Amino acid sequence: MIEARHLRVLRAVAATGSFSAAARKLGCTQPAVSQQMKVLETSTGTPLLIRTGREMRLTQAGEALVRHAGGILAGLTAAEEEIAAIAGLRAGRVRLVSFPSGSSTLVPTALAALRAAHPGTRVSLVEAEPPRSVEMLREGDCDVALAFRYGATGAEWDDLVVRPLLTDRLVGLVPEGHRLAGADTVTIGDLADESWIAGCPRCRRQLVEVCEEAGFTPRIDFATDDYPAVIGLVGAGLGVAVLPALAMESVLPKGARTVTVEPSVEREIVALTLPDLAQVPAVAATLDQLTLAAPR
Repeated sequence: MIEARHLRVLRAVAATGSFSAAARKLGCTQPAVSQQMKVLETSTGTPLLIRTGREMRLTQAGEALVRHAGGILAGLTAAEEEIAAIAGLRAGRVRLVSFPSGSSTLVPTALAALRAAHPGTRVSLVEAEPPRSVEMLREGDCDVALAFRYGATGAEWDDLVVRPLLTDRLVGLVPEGHRLAGADTVTIGDLADESWIAGCPRCRRQLVEVCEEAGFTPRIDFATDDYPAVIGLVGAGLGVAVLPALAMESVLPKGARTVTVEPSVEREIVALTLPDLAQVPAVAATLDQLTLAAPR
C-alpha cells in the first residue's frame, strides 16, 4: 500500500538527487530515507530509483509516481484542511427537518444563535411531521430531526440520540362568542357536541383518543396541517380545536380565545440525530442551540 509519507520522501529524493540530501531536507536520517524507499518499491512491485554515479535517478515508474504524487499530496492537504475547518466549526453543513410549529418558534432562535457563534456553519431547513421526519433521519436525508410524540411510545427512538427540548401542553381554542370563551378551564367533555377542526394526522389521532377516553367521538368537520388555518376556522365560528401551545406562539388568534383544557394533554418535543452524527461538531452545536432555545 502506498502511503503519503513515502510519496513525500520520494519527491524529496527526486528533487535533491540523493538519500542524504533528502534526509537533510526532511529532517530525518539517511537510513530512514533508504528504508522508506525500500518499503515503497516493495509496495509498487518495481524499482523506482537507480544509482548513477553519486546521484539517484528516477526510473520510468518512479517518474510516473512522482508526477502523480503532487496531486495526491495536494488533495490530502486540502482534505486535512477542510476536516480541520469542520472540526473547528469554521465550516460545516447541517440538514435540519422540523415540524411547522417548531420551524416558526424554536428553529429561528436556535439558528440565529448558531450563525452568530459559528458563521461558517451552514444549515438547511425542510419541514416534515413525524413519523416522516424520523424516517428521513434514518434514511440519511437529514442530520437533525425536530420531532414530537404523545406519551410513552415504547422503543420507537431507541436507535437514535434523543435530546429532550420541552413539554408542550395542548390548549383549547373556541370562537370569541362561544359559551365557554370566558371560562378559565374546560373539560374535553364540555366540547363533546361541538364541530371540531383537527390538525396534523398525529395530532388528529391524539384528539380522537382523548375524546374517546372522555366518552365521545369528535365530529371532525375540517382537518388541516396548517395551524394558522385551524385558528382562522375557529375564529370564523366554524368549530373548536385543541392545539399545542407552541403552535400559538407565532400566530395571533384573531376572533378566537384560548382556554385551558382538563385533563392535561402534553406532547414531548425533542431533537433527534444518529449516534455517529452526534459526534460531528456542527451537529452537536445545532443540538446545543436548540436546547438553549427551548426555554425561551
